[in-house]
Amino acid sequence: MEKKSRGRPRKFDESEVLNKILNVFWQQGYAATSLDDISAATNLNRPSLYSAFGDKKSIYQTALNRFTKQFLKDLELALNSDDSLRHDLISFYNAALLVYQPSKKINLGCPVLSNAITETYLNKVIRDDTSSALAKIDKLLEKRFVLAIEKGELGADKNPKLLSQITAAILHSLAIRVRAQQNSFAYKKFIEDSIDELIGN
Repeated sequence: MEKKSRGRPRKFDESEVLNKILNVFWQQGYAATSLDDISAATNLNRPSLYSAFGDKKSIYQTALNRFTKQFLKDLELALNSDDSLRHDLISFYNAALLVYQPSKKINLGCPVLSNAITETYLNKVIRDDTSSALAKIDKLLEKRFVLAIEKGELGADKNPKLLSQITAAILHSLAIRVRAQQNSFAYKKFIEDSIDELIGN
């Protein structure tokens, strides 16, 4: 006999709800966010949240993993425009900045580096997910630097792995500075000058 599902069918847009959930965690951090906060942001009661996503930890992981997946896609797209390496690196950083700082009044930084990183010490799942996300960014960049060497944009003596790690470190610096609301910091100039130092004009 077919087992009937319990409760009412979902009557909400899961993507929209997860965006709202992420924004709450992003602004307040994991520890400071309560289920009541999530319920208020999504207009869903606790039983509905639990039925759809599980407990608070599961809700957080689902929202964060969804963000990470889309963010990596955006970064990969920016790095592969068939244009110059310099152009692609600028696009890469600009794509990140658009997420970190969508307007002058919204300076949230990166939900992984700003929030998830504080949970990694005690939470193995979040630690593994965060480590995986950072490694994937390194790999995306390394792949682009290898291509640049193959195309003659960089010398064959360059180390693509090290270049990718330095480029990622600049990305992480941007996330921290935005979260710290260093509004007077010249982000665009910092990006362009860093790229020039990294790969030359």
